[in-house]
Amino acid sequence: MVQQSFRRNIDMTGESNSTVTPEQLAEVIAEFEQYRDRLYNETMASAKKAKLPKKLAIAQLQPQLDQIDSKLEQLRNQYSSAIS
Repeated sequence: MVQQSFRRNIDMTGESNSTVTPEQLAEVIAEFEQYRDRLYNETMASAKKAKLPKKLAIAQLQPQLDQIDSKLEQLRNQYSSAIS
C-alpha cells in the first residue's frame, strides 16, 4: 500500500519526486524497520530450531541486513531533507 505508492514515486536514479510527503517517508521507514526486525528474529528462530550455530545464521543474514540498513539510511536522509 504505502510502500507501493512510495515505489511509484521513485525514479530510476533512486531520487524521489516532490509527491512523497514526509509523513509517507516516516511510514515507509517504520515499516522497513519492522521488516528488518522481523527478518532477523524469524531467521534466528529458524536457525535455533534447525540447531544451526548463531554465528553461521548471522553470517548468512548479514548481507541482507547491511543492504536494508543502507536503504534505511538513504530514507532517513531523504526524510531529514524533506522536513528541513
